[in-house]
Amino acid sequence: MPPTPRIRTSRWSLARQLLVLQLAILLVLVSGGITIAYLDARRTTTDRAGEQSLAVARSIADAPDVARAAATADPTAELQPYAQRVLVDTRVDFVTIMSPQGIRYTHPNPALIGQRFLGHIEAAQQGGVVSETYTGSLGPSVRVVVPVFDANHRVVALVAVGITIAAISAEVQERVWPLLGVAAAVLLVGACGGWLVSARLKRQTRGIAPAELSNLFEYHEAVLHSVREGVLLVDRDGRVGLCNDGARTLLGLSGDPVGQPLADLGLSPELTAAFTAPENRTEELHLTDSRVLVVSTTLVSSGGRAQGTVVILRDHTELQTLTGELTTARSLAEALRSQAHEAANRLHTVVSLVELGRPEDAVDFATAELALAQELTDRVMTAVAEPVLAALLLGKAAEASERGVEFTITPDTMIDDLGPGVAGRDLVTILGNLIDNGIDAVVRESGARPAVVVTARSEEDGLLLRVADNGPGVPEEAVGEMFRRGWSTKAGDEHGLGLALVVQAVRRYGGTIDVGRDGGAVFTVRLPRQEVSA
Repeated sequence: MPPTPRIRTSRWSLARQLLVLQLAILLVLVSGGITIAYLDARRTTTDRAGEQSLAVARSIADAPDVARAAATADPTAELQPYAQRVLVDTRVDFVTIMSPQGIRYTHPNPALIGQRFLGHIEAAQQGGVVSETYTGSLGPSVRVVVPVFDANHRVVALVAVGITIAAISAEVQERVWPLLGVAAAVLLVGACGGWLVSARLKRQTRGIAPAELSNLFEYHEAVLHSVREGVLLVDRDGRVGLCNDGARTLLGLSGDPVGQPLADLGLSPELTAAFTAPENRTEELHLTDSRVLVVSTTLVSSGGRAQGTVVILRDHTELQTLTGELTTARSLAEALRSQAHEAANRLHTVVSLVELGRPEDAVDFATAELALAQELTDRVMTAVAEPVLAALLLGKAAEASERGVEFTITPDTMIDDLGPGVAGRDLVTILGNLIDNGIDAVVRESGARPAVVVTARSEEDGLLLRVADNGPGVPEEAVGEMFRRGWSTKAGDEHGLGLALVVQAVRRYGGTIDVGRDGGAVFTVRLPRQEVSA
């Protein structure tokens, strides 16, 4: 027996741990998503600010009035108002028009007009474009510097347009706030979903912690595969959901049958029907080719809906063998009792004859009775070398005599050797059940004097066992069903196993059993000689 499991209580159940893990994963995912979205929004806004600044700067540089005003004696007088109007219309933070040397003509702060522009202008002085992030008089900004050309394509001025980082950050924040709202909603929905999953899991696992579940599973596996009884779970579709080692051994299954339909396992129809029965079965006897099984089934349901069947199998083979041997011993005891009863009657007869003064008649009577009994005993003991089988025949002869049945052992009966691999108890099972059935049949319905004839002899190719009676015989339509467990002509649930045990023993040796009619039923069993490997 495996040790009794000791389950230690954990602070956090599996459901709670799963909930915390889900929330942690959700928080990491949402945080990562917000970070990526913020960085993407900032990059997009910065790129858009640079593109907007470039577009505005080129528009200003391409305006004919700008090149003309830059060539006048006082460029600021015309260009400063123009720059202010552009600021209002384009929503950029500064527009600075300057000389090719970088001296400002315009600026959002008029006090800085005439001073040198803060930033890089070298590429623009050569006719190119400068795009950079630089800290100028208005703070850090994304700016673009482009040249202004005259009619001869000479650089006569430079235009700088920019958007401050503060403005870009403000726009990014406006775009991030909706993302934060979405993230909060996702967190809330995820937390609610995780809580629902956790609550369901807690109900299904009964609040057990992972370590406890692991211990329970290990003990479950240890117990399931160590017990000798077979445990089988069959779902409502007739498929095997669980099968332990004991069940595989008792049913003679090779491999793991889990997931397979019962119909594909090669079981007898009676066993398959018992495993899928719509009601509970208790302590039913079923036969396989080599075993006698006790089958109990219990239906499993959840929420009023059938989930399947739990099947418990126990090996009854050894017990059935012992029961057969006990029956044989009981038959012998009954035979001895009846013989003792008959001997007492005969002794009283002999004593009475002596008292009547007829000693010669007493001697003749005692000698004749002793000769008949000794003749049967000598004949059986001479013909049958197997002591258990000989004892069975003597016991059945005495039982038949007591029940008024003429019991005959044919002259050709001779078993001097059972041969290798043949067990005497199997022959007792075969002959004992056939003789019992014959005696019962002739006692119930024989029209003439009840009689049973037994033949048992060794042949070159094996053993022949024949039991014939003068009873009503076996109907032709019943021959195919009579060897099935439960078939019987006698009333009561305890009958119907004898012939099933007979055919099981015959199949074990690869033999045959024939049912015929010759004034009654004739059962002929042939067991081929068994080959014993070296």
